Amino acid sequence: MKNISKLLTAGIVLSTTLFANTSDENIIKFEKDRIAQNPSVKVEEVSINTKKELPLSGWYGYILDVKAKVQNKEINAKDIIFSNGKYIAMDLIDAQTSKSLKALVTPNLTADYYDESKLIAGNHNAKDKLVVFSDPLCPFCMEYIPDVIEHVNKNKDTIALYYYNFPLLRLHPAAGTLSKLAELAKEKGLKDVELKVYTTKWEKDFDSDSKDDSVILKSFNKVFKTNFTLEDVSKKQIQDIISKDVKMGEDVMVQGTPTIFVNGIKDTNKTKFEMLGDK
Repeated sequence: MKNISKLLTAGIVLSTTLFANTSDENIIKFEKDRIAQNPSVKVEEVSINTKKELPLSGWYGYILDVKAKVQNKEINAKDIIFSNGKYIAMDLIDAQTSKSLKALVTPNLTADYYDESKLIAGNHNAKDKLVVFSDPLCPFCMEYIPDVIEHVNKNKDTIALYYYNFPLLRLHPAAGTLSKLAELAKEKGLKDVELKVYTTKWEKDFDSDSKDDSVILKSFNKVFKTNFTLEDVSKKQIQDIISKDVKMGEDVMVQGTPTIFVNGIKDTNKTKFEMLGDK
């Protein structure tokens, strides 16, 4: 997902990142003024999407929805800034870990993310719900997703697991085609598609940066014993599924994979799922 700070204010250096005596209204004004320093950008609307209290006394993280025009092109993006009511900061860094606190400022999921059509393991009516956004060719995902599925399968009556495609096409172009093929397989009624996709050694047949759909298709058909065609892969309804998944991820500021939400809250450590069920 594009960072509005980079997209809208490239080349602008602010003299300070702290502004005194702030309120929610001033947060919006600050953002509008900051972006407007780029003469090629016309700010149309800035609104507060989410305001989250931080584990830092008096400080809050704000997720801002920004609508603007850049060279007559409409864009919608999100930005994160911080305030304690007196100061505004573009970022806060944990001195011990050197990590930005932006990772803590993520919108919680709505019930829309518990779409039964996205359920890949467990019980849709379970109290505990996991939502994961993942790229099938992301190395960490290939280790992580099978572990999550296995844990949910062991606790299938008490946990629901929902899967959303989030192929990182700049890093793994082949993941886009592989994700579409997986959706085709599910449409065909094949079971445990994600588990098989994540445990198959695709690198034997193609690299993650491959853009040769015919090679990826041939490998998938061999593994899943299907007979999909390039025409199947290019179907609009399949691309729409992937695009909608990615959009839903971007709406909650998913920027990398795997990203997991436990009962609607992003788990930055990616381990809380292990505490659910019978453990």
